[in-house]
Amino acid sequence: MSTMRAGLLLAAMTGLFLAVGYLIGAQQGMVIAFFVALAMNAFAYWNSDKVVLSMYGAKPVDRNSAPRFYGIVEHLAQRAGLPMPRVYIIDNPQPNAFATGRDPEHAAVAATTGLLNLLNEREVAGVMPHELAHVKNRDTLVMTITATLAGAIGMLANFAMFFGRSGRNNPLGAVGGMLVMILAPIAAMLVQFAI
Repeated sequence: MSTMRAGLLLAAMTGLFLAVGYLIGAQQGMVIAFFVALAMNAFAYWNSDKVVLSMYGAKPVDRNSAPRFYGIVEHLAQRAGLPMPRVYIIDNPQPNAFATGRDPEHAAVAATTGLLNLLNEREVAGVMPHELAHVKNRDTLVMTITATLAGAIGMLANFAMFFGRSGRNNPLGAVGGMLVMILAPIAAMLVQFAI
């Protein structure tokens, strides 16, 4: 994904976030939404990899604890001209793999035990380049910030249920508050799918 396209899509997501803030609480709501978006993006930028890995219960591995998987990732990272990412295994029978991290220097890749038990070395070596491509193209950062903003838009929509009904600060009144509650998460999901 090109940097310009990613920037435009992230700007669209931030704009949607601010618009929802405005619809919930007029100008004051938009200012609050701006600072919430700023704080959430800063948190996501610095901590997203740790949050995602702990959420899945990922355990770090090295050359001694998982020589086959670690060796595959190490070889592929060298071939791609990437720094060696941190390598994790998730104890889960479903076959899956993912990459996370804000940039190639702070990246991590993970695979489930289900994937590692189901596939042979050659097949695992076919899956992991896809994850390393996400690292190289910085897709992981864009996806993380987008998911953070989409979650925040959903949170704002929930706030609309409590603060938007009164109509005092909401430019659209009670009906607008209800529409924001319903349509904002859908719009955020569509932008997230586009990214």
